Amino acid sequence: MVTARATNRYGHLLDKGVLYRLLNNRVYIGEAVHKGISYPGEHEGIIDRKLWDQAHAILTESPRKRAANTRAQTPALLKGRLFGPDGAAMSPTHTRKRGRLYRYYISQTALKRGREACAVRQVPAAEIERVVIDQIRALIQTPEIIVQTWRAAHKADNQLDESDIRSALLEFEPLWNELFPAEQARIVELLVERVDLQPEGIDLRLRVEGLTSLCSELRGGAGEDKEAA
Repeated sequence: MVTARATNRYGHLLDKGVLYRLLNNRVYIGEAVHKGISYPGEHEGIIDRKLWDQAHAILTESPRKRAANTRAQTPALLKGRLFGPDGAAMSPTHTRKRGRLYRYYISQTALKRGREACAVRQVPAAEIERVVIDQIRALIQTPEIIVQTWRAAHKADNQLDESDIRSALLEFEPLWNELFPAEQARIVELLVERVDLQPEGIDLRLRVEGLTSLCSELRGGAGEDKEAA
């Protein structure tokens, strides 16, 4: 499967703040802005005014409603990676009640053999995804993961210093919340090999090659920024 990455011209992952600034730049519709007031510009707009108005009608919706719509259209973060206590896959599903979307992961064992056949029949999707993401964000800052990632990356590039990898992984933490859901899903797919759900918690297995790939993306963007400066 080929997944598109949203990046700026320096290779950095594109975040919400950049997009919002673009969507509010009236230069694109042929206007000039001075001290917060827009005037007809001397240049021709490159975005149709009808399209501009449609985009801003969406932006007037509450962030919570937009986020809910986005989540409903974004593939489940842990699809194919979440397994129950018996080792069977837990598949994403959803239901709607009074117009509200509820997402779950449900055990294939429970589906095939009944509710009593599995210690954990189903879990709320948002809750388990948040737990996994929190663990990823904590783990990639631990010395053990940093060293493992550096050793794997060092095999491909023996000029890499451990501090380069540490800096790249630490940069990921503040970046996460600024990423779009589709980009977050891509990174989870890149980093997570398997999540085993137990009655008392989860066992998370990360992909070291995924970590080295993420570091390469982050370091590549930083390097191009330095060159531009």
